[in-house]
Formats: sequence, C-alpha cells, structure tokens
Amino acid sequence: MDPDHAIRRAALEHVRRLAREYDDLVPRTVLLEGFWFGGERWSLGSLQNGIYRPRRFAGPAALTLLTAVHAPGQPAPYDDDIDPASGTILYHYRAGSIDQPDNRALRAAFTEQVPLVYFMGVAPGQLVVVAPVYVTRDDPAARVVTLEVGLPLADTTPAGLVSPPDVRAYALGDVRIRLHQQRFRINVLRAYRERCAICALKEPQLVQAAHIIEDPSPEGIAAVINGIALCAIHHLAYGRNLLGIDPAGVVHIATRLLNEVDGPMLTTGLQGFHGKPIMVPRRPADRPDPARLHTRFERFVAAA
Repeated sequence: MDPDHAIRRAALEHVRRLAREYDDLVPRTVLLEGFWFGGERWSLGSLQNGIYRPRRFAGPAALTLLTAVHAPGQPAPYDDDIDPASGTILYHYRAGSIDQPDNRALRAAFTEQVPLVYFMGVAPGQLVVVAPVYVTRDDPAARVVTLEVGLPLADTTPAGLVSPPDVRAYALGDVRIRLHQQRFRINVLRAYRERCAICALKEPQLVQAAHIIEDPSPEGIAAVINGIALCAIHHLAYGRNLLGIDPAGVVHIATRLLNEVDGPMLTTGLQGFHGKPIMVPRRPADRPDPARLHTRFERFVAAA
C-alpha cells in the first residue's frame, strides 16, 4: 500500500475543489498556497518544474506533474499532448539524466501505480487541473510515459486504477473539451480586451466567451472569429435568441422585449443597445466572421 495515500487523497480533493471554485481555470498563485493535511501545510510544487515529489513523502513516487504553457511563437520544451487515438496523454521525462530525482519520481509513479495530480497550463499563470491521472506505461528509450485519466472516487482508493478502459477514455474526452473551452475563452477575451462587446463591462467574473456557432456544429470552430466577449446577461440573452447580432455587427433586441415595460435593467441593459454596433477586436483577423454571424442571426429572426 502507498504510504502517502492519505496525503494524495487530500491533495486530489483540494485541487478538484479549486477547479470548481475557479470555473476550471485555477490561478497559479492560488495553487502555490498548497493544501493542509494533518495540521500541516503541504506544497503542490513550484509549478515551474514539471515533476514534483514532496521531500516529506515516505514513498518514492511523485505527487504532481505539470505541462507549462509555452511562450507564443516559441517551441514547447516538452511535446506533451493528448493522444485521442489511444485515449491517453503522452508526458515526457525531464531533460538530463534518466536517473535524476524527478525522473525517478515519475517512473516510480508507474511502478507504484499511485494517483497523481496533473496541471496543464493554458495561459500564463492559469492552469487546468486533471486529477487523478495514472502512469500506465513507461518507455525509457523514448523518454516518455503514458498517462490515463481516472475517476475521482473509483480510482482514488488503495485499489488504484480500477475503472474500465472505456470509462477512462470518456474521462479523457471530457479533459479535451475542458481544454478546448478554456483556450477558446482566453483567446476571445484577450481579443476583446476582457470587455463585453455590447456594454463594455470589464469584470472578469462576469465577462464570458460566447460562441457564434456552437461546438457541435461543423462550423463551431474554437477560433476567435467564431466568438464574441459578452457579459453574463448579454451572453444569456444571445443564447436564448432574445438578442441578435447581424452580419454588420449591429445589436437587435427581440420585439417582445422592446415592447415590454419593466425596470432599469431592461431599459438600459437591453432595450438601450438596440441598433447599436458591437465593439470589435483591433486586429481584423480576430473580428467576428460575417458568414457565421449571418447564420446565427437567421435563427434569431426565426425565433422573434
């Protein structure tokens, strides 16, 4: 039995709670605060080095793994990536000797079959938590291991990785969707300077990345041209076809709302923007695709 099992469970529960609290995109500064177990503070690592094993661990295996986001235009130092064909994640040894402490801790995670926390950087200082993961294959010649995503309850007992392969493949698919959503959100909000394109609200917790054409559609690509930064109220109105944006970028409010008499939110927050143009990104390449706006606007007109 893993002598550090109880500490791992505490770490896993802590990071998953943070993922829920921060809407799946956890700030590095928050993770650096560590977690508490047995009246003591435990670290999750510096979140700069890829492999971390606490010195106080009794066992030899790592606790956390990290794939940091790389600078735009620069090659990634480690080509870690999701392999949908095999339903796994490829994770590389640290550069240098295969027997250095970090690589030994990574390989021990395979031999000991312990649950790990995996942090995937999607923007500077912002990480997606994937937990638990298990090292299910070690290839020293290629200096790479294979990670599989486990289930939060079934695969964090002393029995180890017990969930069926098809369930783990589904869990990996969920990770891919989460990464897709967070990268899309970051890129769209950056293009719109973190402001709602309609009302210019700049409150990070209230500004969201809205798809023009949703994910399931073939045209629902994860690109900035298929997104608009909207505050929560305008995003909801857009999604319910109470607000439309035509191919020229002009806002339209549903007729029934225009004819309604209510409080100041309706008057200034919705009716007041009817016929007004949205704000668009400075870079022409980031501006909404008129063809996609047209397709989406037809739905608004049909629902009106």
